[in-house]
Amino acid sequence: MPKISKTDDQWRRELTPEQFRILRQKGTERPFTGAYNDFKGKGTFVCAGCSAPLFETATKYNSGCGWPSFTAPAAPDAVAEHHDNSHGMERVDVTCANCGGHLGHVFPDGPAPTGERYCINSVSLDFKEKPHD
Repeated sequence: MPKISKTDDQWRRELTPEQFRILRQKGTERPFTGAYNDFKGKGTFVCAGCSAPLFETATKYNSGCGWPSFTAPAAPDAVAEHHDNSHGMERVDVTCANCGGHLGHVFPDGPAPTGERYCINSVSLDFKEKPHD
């Protein structure tokens, strides 16, 4: 169960229309259009809805699928996974464990060490740069 609970009206006031469509209505951005697909910065990707840490750039890789891809979440309890059989497909939906915002899907075709590909919408993410040493 998400820790943050807000009404749709509250989310609409806080998110852009595109963020609301994806995070709250389980939408998807078009492939190869997201700001973080080819992004190379160093730091942490956080939820665009609540700023909870979700993925580290150390786990980001180019899967060629058109969305930012990661081998693992920043922490085991950072995301929640749910069975999704919408659109005639069997997938695993990934949401922010803190606010329940839709992030994308996870597939069992990623590289070692996890073998998983967390395929995440850029719109669902914000980025916090790692401070320079």
